[in-house]
Amino acid sequence: MSYSNTDTGSNPADPYKATNKTEPALKEKIEDLTNFISSCKFGMMTTRIESTGLLASRCMALAAKEGGGIDLLFHTNTESGKTDDLKSDSTINIAFLDSEGQWASVSGEASIVTDRETVRKYYSPTLKAWLGDLGDGTHDGGPEDPRIGVIKVNAKTATYAISAKGMIGRGIEVAKGTVTGQAPNVNKLREINEDEIQEWRKLNS
Repeated sequence: MSYSNTDTGSNPADPYKATNKTEPALKEKIEDLTNFISSCKFGMMTTRIESTGLLASRCMALAAKEGGGIDLLFHTNTESGKTDDLKSDSTINIAFLDSEGQWASVSGEASIVTDRETVRKYYSPTLKAWLGDLGDGTHDGGPEDPRIGVIKVNAKTATYAISAKGMIGRGIEVAKGTVTGQAPNVNKLREINEDEIQEWRKLNS
């Protein structure tokens, strides 16, 4: 059920979206998204808290990408609260934002991968700083430490907005919109649905 607070008749209720949404070829849509994600490096991972049902977000460093760049991998301590959340509800969102206001939101299903081959493949020595060496010969923060796992996010849908103009061009568009009441054309606003993501995976398998 959708929400509405008014009727705008034949006029678009969301002029910003109507003006800025673009539909390029699938390759451009996906590659612009994956390039933006790579440039951000850090994303906010949102899960549902097992005990309360409330949402929680935390900053995560992107470890790698798979599936032609659309599936996202993150290192995790398997004993942390987020793994409890994902065991209870694997639905997940990863959001990215840069200093210019460009953003991306990727929603999907998460799995916790603990096989050593995968962990070794994506292991980074900096993980030792976060997990520490417990001095028991097992939990040393190295690639064989059973606490180290990988959260793999299989994307289902994505929405993002990247700049269509430079800073000066955006400023002119916003100033013009303030005077004319017309929504500024400043971004490439794009939505990627589940069918498009599946098609992209097949093309890159």
